[in-house]
Amino acid sequence: MRTAPIVVATSALLLLSGCGARESLEPSAGQPLPVAPYGAEATPTPDDLLAAPVQTRPARSDDLIESSEKRRSDDFDLPPPNN
Repeated sequence: MRTAPIVVATSALLLLSGCGARESLEPSAGQPLPVAPYGAEATPTPDDLLAAPVQTRPARSDDLIESSEKRRSDDFDLPPPNN
């Protein structure tokens, strides 16, 4: 009785995992690409529309504090008040 929900959930996950697209994206038959954005010289291709701009993928900052470096003093690191 307890195995039935597990079997159903497992088979559903296996079926859903096979739904991924394996081909490149193309517009539907008879449908044009979206119009060119305002100010663009040409209509972008599907690959252009899927490419992420540089601003969405910023470069990593390697400005990490090493353990051997001295830390700045923290003026707010005070002991608790004595009552």
